[in-house]
Amino acid sequence: MKSENEGSHKTTVQWKGFLKDVLICSLGAYGGPEAHYGVFTEQMVIKKKYLTENELVELIALTGILPGPSSTQTIVAIGHKTGGPRLAFLTMLVWALPVLIVMTALSFLSQLLEILNLSQDSLRYIGPMAVGFILLAACRIGRKVVRDRLTLFLLVMGAIITYLIREPWIYPLVLISGGIVSVMTSKEKDLWNPVKIEPPWRYIIVFGLITLGSLLFTFLWDFRLIHLFESFYRFGYLVIGGGQVVIPMMHSELVEVNRYMTSQEFLTGFGLVQGLPGPMFSFSAYAGGMASRGESGLMQVFGAATAGVAIFLPGLLLIYFIYPVWEKLKEIKGIKESLNGVTAVAGGLITVAAVILMQQSGFTADHLLIMVLTVALLLTRKIPVPLIVLTVLGAGFII
Repeated sequence: MKSENEGSHKTTVQWKGFLKDVLICSLGAYGGPEAHYGVFTEQMVIKKKYLTENELVELIALTGILPGPSSTQTIVAIGHKTGGPRLAFLTMLVWALPVLIVMTALSFLSQLLEILNLSQDSLRYIGPMAVGFILLAACRIGRKVVRDRLTLFLLVMGAIITYLIREPWIYPLVLISGGIVSVMTSKEKDLWNPVKIEPPWRYIIVFGLITLGSLLFTFLWDFRLIHLFESFYRFGYLVIGGGQVVIPMMHSELVEVNRYMTSQEFLTGFGLVQGLPGPMFSFSAYAGGMASRGESGLMQVFGAATAGVAIFLPGLLLIYFIYPVWEKLKEIKGIKESLNGVTAVAGGLITVAAVILMQQSGFTADHLLIMVLTVALLLTRKIPVPLIVLTVLGAGFII
């Protein structure tokens, strides 16, 4: 009995140490998935040796295939590898909760400015700065995903179609179409080679039930939180490629279709999240809070919490489902082939998002200057992202 208690205590201590390392990653991870992977390598591979660098690369490949927040799914998978599903869930909370709380608080920013009798015009440069972030992300992703004429064609067509048709349903349609085209034009043989796997089906069943249930409830009840859950849950399972890819979907549905907030308010939140560590999907808490304004402060907090939970939940369930059978899934060529087309279209979505958001922000001289300076500073990699955000904020208040 004593040895069992000692073993249990040892496991608890190990979990505490692991979660402390996850918190270090969360507080030091700026700049999107690519930068996050550098932090994971330093803390989880080199310093603590929870896994090898090769294993981390394989996990990055896995989460690149899956819908959802890729860097979040990567660190959750590390938690699953280290301590199973329960540690994976705790990893998710420690990784995402700090920045979700901050973004929930920032959703009250417009009310705070009114109380302080300050004009929201003071935040006018955050929008052009956010466009600079998106523009640079589009360039980097474009260079990464365009490998031949087909992927270039898919990128351009994805951009053109989503520019002309700004409806929520168009984004999943073009992403899925890109994957189908990539598979159909592939010269690889035996794409869907049979592989014997024994996946934990309960997670995919829960995933499907929530998907269908949320859609059904939106038809039966006209309640803001139900609609927010369905929207953000859908964002979570339709997006491959992380935070930048989800932005055009969010903007189309939350700003243009449902008019939960103005384009300026949307861009302000997206700009602010760039200066914070942790997953970029935490922008959902800001967007959910802004969409729930008007009734009470408590309802706004509920809206932020609903959006935050909903957007991360699909990715968590998919990791729980797929990670245990990952070694077998890597043998299916068709999955990797379809990803080529999906990521190419995603690059087009991000490119056109920068164009649309800049149009709505305004092609004024000062806005263009802020956008260009943001891109230039990011390219130097010498100035920390939070400092860029604070400088732009200060410029809006001073000028």
